[in-house]
Amino acid sequence: MSDWLHNLPVPWMALVIFGFTFLLAAAIFAAVAMIATEERAKSLKAISPGMLPVLGIIFGLFVAFTAAQVWGDSDRASAAVSREASTLRSAVLLAAGLPAEQEGRLRRLVRDYIGQAATVEWPMMAHQAISLKETPPALAEALQLVVTMTPQGQGQETVQREIIAALQQALDARRQRIIVSLAAVNSVKWWCLYLQAACALLAIGLVHCDNRLGGAIAMGLFATGVATSVLLIAAHDRPFAGQVSIHPEPLLQIMPDATARN
Repeated sequence: MSDWLHNLPVPWMALVIFGFTFLLAAAIFAAVAMIATEERAKSLKAISPGMLPVLGIIFGLFVAFTAAQVWGDSDRASAAVSREASTLRSAVLLAAGLPAEQEGRLRRLVRDYIGQAATVEWPMMAHQAISLKETPPALAEALQLVVTMTPQGQGQETVQREIIAALQQALDARRQRIIVSLAAVNSVKWWCLYLQAACALLAIGLVHCDNRLGGAIAMGLFATGVATSVLLIAAHDRPFAGQVSIHPEPLLQIMPDATARN
């Protein structure tokens, strides 16, 4: 599936997928109608209707395996964003144990990082244009700030250690978020899915070659099921792309105020 299709609103995506699937079904129906002459009709009718359940089951398995990957990627993406927001929130709360100047600077850096993630990284993830090579400067500076500080007493030492751990977990969650954003159903799976659907449509057309109205209805119903399955998978294929994608609300909700304590 191309990048532009994944970033379409769901109604337009449905129009493209349903249009393509019905066009494929119509082409197969027309081809069967052309070859199903009176001389060949008897030979074509010899094809066993028992093939239809088998082909349908194989198509269903393809859909199930593909959907399992998509749901898994979506769950991993949601978990990564939630963990990133949770660890950043912990770092902000723990910052209250630091001197006022360092607390304010850490809060500003976390705020800058969240702003960059929401406005820069999210659009890049939607187009799979982000890389793990890029380190967020605000979060790296925040980590360096806490690592290089000299704690005054055991309390600040504990706070320093916990903030470092929280920021490191946030970086790890960001890495997981980016990795999942690069995941998608590959072209081989899409081709196999549609090839299996075409085989089932062809079998339906051949079995009903002597009854064109019945064949058209049966092919139309199966094509609707195929298009619905493909739409469901395509709409969730890339966790951070499209209308039903994962948004940065968890991060925005914990964005600290630049001046006031939480």
